[in-house]
Amino acid sequence: MPSKRRAAWLVVADTEKIDATERRFVEALSTTSSELGRIIELARAFNAMVRYQQAERLDSWVAAAKDTALAGFADGLVRDLAAIRAALSLSWSTGSVEGQISYMKTIKRTMSGRAKFDLLRHRVLEAA
Repeated sequence: MPSKRRAAWLVVADTEKIDATERRFVEALSTTSSELGRIIELARAFNAMVRYQQAERLDSWVAAAKDTALAGFADGLVRDLAAIRAALSLSWSTGSVEGQISYMKTIKRTMSGRAKFDLLRHRVLEAA
């Protein structure tokens, strides 16, 4: 029996990338409950939608997820639907910028509030 985290990953993983034992585990989960099978199907559809940037499927996915255990997740997506749609349809990403911001915040946190902007600037420039 895999851990909870591993089971969650197996549910959305490509069936070609997991071994036969793991595939049987996911199939057993799907057949145990029709509701659980529906959730697994929706999770895989969302994974494919993000992986292949299929923004046109977003509205139908959100509507299908409304009456399942994924309703809270779907509601969160609806709150910022324009941003989600843009992320699924545009080819560029802010990932590298976010990484730099996280790195700078890490440096700032290591200083534990002992210095002001001058020292932070010096440490960031020195690290670069």
